[in-house]
Amino acid sequence: MSTFWLIATAIIKIVFVLLVVVGAFAPLLIWAERRQSAMMQDRVGPHRAGFSLPAGIVDFMDSLRMPMHLGALASFAGAALMAFFVFLVLPFTEDHTLFGQEAKLFYVAILAFALLGAALSVGYKAHTALVKSKGHIALLGMLHPLADALKFIFKEDFVPPKADKLLFSLAPIITLIPAIAGFAVIPFADLLYLDYWDAVLPRDGVIGGAVMPMQIAQLDIGILFVFAIAGTGVIGAALGGYASDNKFSLMGGIRAASQMVSYEVALGLTIVPAFMLYGTLRLEDMALWQSESGWWGAFIPPLTVSFILFFTCSIAETKRVPFDAPEGESELVGGYLTEYSGMKFGLFFMSEFVEVVLLSALATVIFFGGWDVPFLYRSGFDLPGTWEFVVPMTDWVVSDTIPLLHWGVVTIQVVAVLVKIIAFIFIQLTIRWTLPRFRYDQIMALCWKGILPLSLVNILFTGILILLWGN
Repeated sequence: MSTFWLIATAIIKIVFVLLVVVGAFAPLLIWAERRQSAMMQDRVGPHRAGFSLPAGIVDFMDSLRMPMHLGALASFAGAALMAFFVFLVLPFTEDHTLFGQEAKLFYVAILAFALLGAALSVGYKAHTALVKSKGHIALLGMLHPLADALKFIFKEDFVPPKADKLLFSLAPIITLIPAIAGFAVIPFADLLYLDYWDAVLPRDGVIGGAVMPMQIAQLDIGILFVFAIAGTGVIGAALGGYASDNKFSLMGGIRAASQMVSYEVALGLTIVPAFMLYGTLRLEDMALWQSESGWWGAFIPPLTVSFILFFTCSIAETKRVPFDAPEGESELVGGYLTEYSGMKFGLFFMSEFVEVVLLSALATVIFFGGWDVPFLYRSGFDLPGTWEFVVPMTDWVVSDTIPLLHWGVVTIQVVAVLVKIIAFIFIQLTIRWTLPRFRYDQIMALCWKGILPLSLVNILFTGILILLWGN
């Protein structure tokens, strides 16, 4: 691959990570947190940010509602009629045709009518909602993250008179940049073979030609890079508390530093059994090991314990409830964030959510197979057993093997990684709105007296298993 293509593909992957993590996941995480808390507290939640359509357009939408509703009913009736022909009429005809048309056309018509009916139903409900809101478009509150960003940009950037202005300004940057940089080694899919992107690849064997890794950087110390670069985020929290010239901020910064340093030690020890079992530090090789073995790490006994401990440490590392003592509004006003406003506060705010996504991505790759999808291989899907099914009255054959073009396989793998990350994010949100805040001494005791000893015991247990039975 030429230098130009190396640079071009690297830029494309960097833009993809920024768009997915910063442009999509973080804002949606902000929205989901607000929306979920509102649902649990029986409130409406974020719904005011939006824009209004002109009255004429609203009246026009109102006039379309009934035709769309009738069209949906007619489409579903058409699908039912086509199904009647296929299952109750065509089987009894001499040549399995009706009105000179083969059964294939009726199957296609069933699908087309059903999709058209579903689209018209969705359109009818959307038009009804817009008419009831008098043309106000809020998109279920999803415009609130954009409104927050605009508010942060134009809000006064206050700096305490006696604060260290340089450190005060650097702290949020130091917190956010490492969290984003950690995604450099996260693999979002298996290798992309550029010369065969529109072909069906063989299931096994070596494939030559130009190859593009589906991660920004392939490093032999992949997971260690994440810990090294993300570990500098603690400096931002500590600097923010120290430079604010505020006792509450200083106390929050001290809490953040001690908590994050403590749980970083435990976090690293929780995944040592994964290093021992997979025999590598490269994240892409960990995902490949799980894909080839057919076992996700979380379902292998030593790594099951590792996953539980890792996930607990992840929540503590991101300073989320119930581990949010560094911010503790009831005790420290806002902790190390107390004196921050404007876009500086927005950077701190964003960094927390980016860290949530990063640690969810690590859990996905290390413990849940990364891009692995059950029964999906380089050649496509290979379902259990050996079977085939012929669609009645057609020559269409459905079998246990479903070949897919290479770009289709890679796309499914990318979507699988994103879906798994979303699942972990949702679990963390649920925990946030379920458990009360721990006391600071309880947080530290859990780390040093609970998670750390269990991690060491789990490492010993994993070593014994490998000595006795190997990998």
